[in-house]
Amino acid sequence: MADNGEEKLIAVARHIAKTLGHTDTMTDDILQIFSNFDGRFSREKLSEKMSDDDRRSCYVLEDTLKSLHRQISQYVSADHSIWSDSADSSAFLDAIDGLIAVVRDWSPMGGEKAVASCLDRADDLMQQAMFRLEDEFRSLMERGSESFDLTRGHENGGESTRNYDYDSEEEEDDDESGDERRIPVAQPVTDYNIIIDPLPSGTISDLHEIAKRMVMAEYGKECSHVYSSCRREFLEESLSRLALQKLSIEEVQKMPWEDLMEEIERWMKAANVALRILFPSERRLCDRIFYGFSSASDRSFMEVCRGSTIQLLNFADAIAISSRSPERLFKVLDVYETLRDLMPEFELLFSDQFCVSLRNEAITIWKRVGDCIRGIFMELENLIRRDPAKVAVPGGGVHPITRYVMNYLRAACQSHQTLEQVFEENLVSPGDYRKPDDRGASSTTSLSVQMDWIMELLERNLEAKSKVYRDAALTSVFMMNNGRYIVKKVKDSELGSLLGDDWIKKHNAKVRQLHASYQRSSWSKVLGVLKASDSGGSASNAAAAAATPKSLKDRIKLFNAYLEEICKTQSTWVIFDDQLREELKISVTGNLLPAYRTFIGRFETTERNAERYIKYSVEDVEARINNELFQGGGGRK
Repeated sequence: MADNGEEKLIAVARHIAKTLGHTDTMTDDILQIFSNFDGRFSREKLSEKMSDDDRRSCYVLEDTLKSLHRQISQYVSADHSIWSDSADSSAFLDAIDGLIAVVRDWSPMGGEKAVASCLDRADDLMQQAMFRLEDEFRSLMERGSESFDLTRGHENGGESTRNYDYDSEEEEDDDESGDERRIPVAQPVTDYNIIIDPLPSGTISDLHEIAKRMVMAEYGKECSHVYSSCRREFLEESLSRLALQKLSIEEVQKMPWEDLMEEIERWMKAANVALRILFPSERRLCDRIFYGFSSASDRSFMEVCRGSTIQLLNFADAIAISSRSPERLFKVLDVYETLRDLMPEFELLFSDQFCVSLRNEAITIWKRVGDCIRGIFMELENLIRRDPAKVAVPGGGVHPITRYVMNYLRAACQSHQTLEQVFEENLVSPGDYRKPDDRGASSTTSLSVQMDWIMELLERNLEAKSKVYRDAALTSVFMMNNGRYIVKKVKDSELGSLLGDDWIKKHNAKVRQLHASYQRSSWSKVLGVLKASDSGGSASNAAAAAATPKSLKDRIKLFNAYLEEICKTQSTWVIFDDQLREELKISVTGNLLPAYRTFIGRFETTERNAERYIKYSVEDVEARINNELFQGGGGRK
């Protein structure tokens, strides 16, 4: 009885030593501790018991491997799809589960030669099984990897896309021939908030079961590679149906601008479809097939989407580093806004360890496009500075540079919220991709400072151009025309809110000053003739009077000559704005006609035969001013 109890005690000690001893050295140490503790636990007795038990265990392992080899080999060598029969696929997976369990349970004892030999054979068998699983996985994936034609989703200006799905999920049945899988059918939608289910749920379930075994057997990378190779082809073909070309950065930079504008339109559609439909659908499919294995899912998603994502980002990068000619601004703004609006999708889809570099690259390129926009405005500044001042605009009309800059800025400011975002010193804080109106704006923005600076450059350029005119009055007309044009364009657009009411008031005052300057330059000498004998008056009138003949006859002759000269000269001048033209005429007649009426009255009372010298009545002078001044066509809007 005592012997039986001692054997049990030794068996327990042996079990403890074997369980805790992960290596031969550890086992020996544990046996030494037991033998020192109690003489009954001699190393000879314990080692003898362990050797007998190990031999029996090896026999069990051998038998188990032989059984699994028979089961697995029949499926590995099968010349038909294992998943064509649900019973076969279940039996194959059960055998693989058994093999995985054997490797897992016996690996701690791999230091023993007999066990190591068995594990080597198990690894060989596992590799064969995984190769066959890989083939079955690929076959299931390829059945549903036909690309979808998304081009119809952008008819009528690209306002909507289409939803593609199967009419019904695939039903499992044992019919050997099986039904052909349904062809995807397009269903109209009004936005991008849809998900594509490229595979029936039954197929997804089968793929998940295969993926689970491959990951558990440490063949997860191989499974991800097969998955990504199938889905990547699907994704690239789907994007190609949107007419998006695979272009290198060099090819984009060499493309004629007209062709590039069309390519940008295609890129915008493709980017929206990819980030809002295709990529989320791929993310969902990865998560379903690799459910429970987030690392494998993330790796597979990255391998599928990386190529298409880089293709989209490289195009935007090529735009960012290409020519910064001002006429490119509006299409570059489209690229910037597209990337900005898709940043939440980049953040959501590409935040894991495998994809985070793609997200960071998207943010970098988006900011680089913003740099390009700021560079375009710098080029606009240079264009203004370089515009030559050698040739005068006929009649002092609106200069082409004024029209170009103001119409350009008006069009640009239709995207003022985006431009405000671009011109902020710190573009956005990390993770904040909201538009400026959603984040709040200060009263003075970086964009308003930029617009004010461009206005100042334009005014300096116009002042330099005005010096081309030799006639001071025409100089005033030129500056008045351009000033009035600028103010009108500012008031009628978002520029007004950017530059502010004070800016508009200040520049309206400048126009009024130019108005007064024109009056002095053109009509002071005429008024001086009429008021030569009057006391007081302005300094300019007094100066004109000092050089005027004292004889009324000579003075009226001089008046007639001045009037005819001014009307002839200024008939070719231009005042583009109808209201300003009328204001000028009213101002001239308001100052001139009363003085002329008074002069005529005095002349008629002091001179006999006065009518022989009075060539123009008051009404004639008014008619000439109203009908002859500022009739030039050059520079009219």
